[in-house]
Amino acid sequence: MKEERRYLTFALGKGRLADKTMELLESVGITCEEMKDKHSRKLIFVNEELGLKFFLSKNPDVPTYVEYGAADIGVVGSDILREENKRVYEVLDLGFGKCRMCVCGPREAQVLLQHHEMIRVASKYPNTAKDYFYNKKHQTVDIIKLNGSVELGPIVKLSDVIVDIVETGSTLRENGLDVLEEICPISARMIVNRVSMQMEAERIRNMIGMLRDKIG
Repeated sequence: MKEERRYLTFALGKGRLADKTMELLESVGITCEEMKDKHSRKLIFVNEELGLKFFLSKNPDVPTYVEYGAADIGVVGSDILREENKRVYEVLDLGFGKCRMCVCGPREAQVLLQHHEMIRVASKYPNTAKDYFYNKKHQTVDIIKLNGSVELGPIVKLSDVIVDIVETGSTLRENGLDVLEEICPISARMIVNRVSMQMEAERIRNMIGMLRDKIG
């Protein structure tokens, strides 16, 4: 059994999140030279010396890999954790990838929110939107799931407002939309498979401790 558990496997969201995660891991001595080859066609990268494996996936899939034990550890935005509600341990706020989950729309939609009127809400995050409007605001809404540019929702009159992550707000402003209400702050989080946390408790806790000290 120990031989099978020799590797700790990380699932990382592709793009900036993976780059930032590797920078942080390198700062505490956890490296993977194979990942630095941007032309590599490999799907799984290995550090034999440290007994670690890494693979990249689409951000929304990271919690699934961790929940089902295909990865011991994952790094993903808290927006996805909130939306997916997977059975994983959230162990550390890594402090990067910061943005906000917000209700956005044309300025005139503010009054609809204030008066708790029945409105249509477009979002890539239907569960998050539902939780906010039903449980926090106690406002009945019609939620429409979109996968692409949700900013289109109010512009083409599909919805009154949208629920989406906002980093700088420039895309909103360019399309005549504003942040109307803030739902919660978002950042990158480290998650751990529940069984892995028991089976590899010492290795994982040591790693979390090093990262926590580095983040401060």
